[in-house]
Amino acid sequence: MKDTRTYHFSTFNTPMGAFSVAVGPDGAVAAAAFGGGGALRARLRGGEMLPGAGRTAAAREQVEEWFRGRRREFSVGLSPAGTVFQRRVWDALRAIPFGETRSYADVARAVGGSARAVGRANATNPICLIVPCHRVVGSDGSLTGYAFGLDTKRRLLEFEAAGQRPDHLPRALRTADANALSFP
Repeated sequence: MKDTRTYHFSTFNTPMGAFSVAVGPDGAVAAAAFGGGGALRARLRGGEMLPGAGRTAAAREQVEEWFRGRRREFSVGLSPAGTVFQRRVWDALRAIPFGETRSYADVARAVGGSARAVGRANATNPICLIVPCHRVVGSDGSLTGYAFGLDTKRRLLEFEAAGQRPDHLPRALRTADANALSFP
């Protein structure tokens, strides 16, 4: 069934590059992606995308606060398209505390599924960062798959491990401005 909804989106800069977010008619975040509109469209299941910085302002503000070290959890409304099981997994991801990781097996135990099924649900998470799928690692602690690349996953985990304090960011996340993170 083709999605006929209209989503409003915006793309903005973060210390890790472009980040895009789309909200549905109710203002809840339907998708988020590192990259521009094309990366975002890949996270949505159809629908029309229209520019709408005003409608995405709350999500943008929270993402920027996260990168500035002023936020560890997101409170924007979410409306990801997915099955009941996928949504259960995504809710479990949101319960992983900032700066911590869980294995696919840990999440599977929490939601009553298999590690493989959790891996599939994790891979289809349409709302990266806000629903922190980057916090799921292999049973041995190794970094495994991430839609935006293992380097991005590693950098996000390093960012959280540094406590989100701009003066303690890994070098890869520091901006040219040594005094603060810069957002246009």
